[in-house]
Amino acid sequence: MTNRSWRVLRAPEPPTDLDHPDAWALHAFSDVEREREAAVWGWTDQWAPPSVMHGVVRHQEYDRKQMLLVVRASHPEGVAPEPADVVGVALVVVGREANTHLLWAGPLAVRPAYVHDGVHDVLLAAVEDEAAALGCTTVVFTAPHAPEPPAGPGALEPRTGAGRVPADATEAVVARERGYVLEQVGRHSTLYLPVPAPVLDRLGGDATAAAGDAYRVLTWRDEVPEDRLDDLARLWTRMSTDVPLGEVAYDEETWDAERVRSHLVDLAGRQQHVLLTVAEHVASGELVAFTVLQIPVPEVPFGFQEDTLVLSEHRGHRLGTLVKVTNVRALAAWRPGVERIHTWNAQENAHMLAINVALGFVADGVAAVWQKHLV
Repeated sequence: MTNRSWRVLRAPEPPTDLDHPDAWALHAFSDVEREREAAVWGWTDQWAPPSVMHGVVRHQEYDRKQMLLVVRASHPEGVAPEPADVVGVALVVVGREANTHLLWAGPLAVRPAYVHDGVHDVLLAAVEDEAAALGCTTVVFTAPHAPEPPAGPGALEPRTGAGRVPADATEAVVARERGYVLEQVGRHSTLYLPVPAPVLDRLGGDATAAAGDAYRVLTWRDEVPEDRLDDLARLWTRMSTDVPLGEVAYDEETWDAERVRSHLVDLAGRQQHVLLTVAEHVASGELVAFTVLQIPVPEVPFGFQEDTLVLSEHRGHRLGTLVKVTNVRALAAWRPGVERIHTWNAQENAHMLAINVALGFVADGVAAVWQKHLV
């Protein structure tokens, strides 16, 4: 796609390694994202280096993934751009089996120097073209903002009524002009480690007492016992719809043991360790709650709190707190050099946010979730 100033390129098929000539797109994508992350947050913990993005795009067993990159319209045809030539990027993802109607674009990033130059509009137009070509009827994209603006005329609220984003942000202006609706706002929070021992002792003790003898916790790193894969698949299936989604048109994804294996391989390919704590219902032997930390393989001072879920029929026993406290303790024993953990939650997810706040997570930004129905 082109306009008078910009042209959108589709990245080549993922190459075998980062030294391949077709790896230009991975290097450029990562470079733009790093610049955007630094501008929004003042740090780059959530930036994906080229090696991580390589793992992301090579793993396409359950999702189609395509990188889109914006260059000047004057860039020579057929000439691979240098990273500095690329001013905006998007990764578009469409499920192969479930949610084939929905194209998810993220990250969608533009270099700060070009945020007022029409690049977001060109990117979103290209994203919508990709969606139409794949037969998708809905597009969703996210945009981070820090800090969360105060309530008032300068802020937009989603249809959920929870959270706010700046009304004058370029992403918001362009999204509304193109017919997107602000469906949800996610909260970004950071937990600074170590969590004081009295906090963990109090939370862990209360949660253990509430769970009683009916549940026990188990923790695994990177590898999961084969006889637990089906239970984890059930948890991840429920995770796809049990978390608050507002009115985002997202249907349940059915997981099985093979998909859990594939997911763990995928994360390893992204250079991520997985630290996973589960709660087992002793009477049935079933896993009924879990929480996942992703810790980069390199010795960096940060990690990511990912999925946490308690099956609805087992809520009320403080299992969410129990598995989170157990996992944080396991992390401290394994990787004491990790200084901070990042996480995202829907602003309306009051229960999970309360657990995070009790642990010490501090809110420091938001993400807008924008949706557009193409037909």
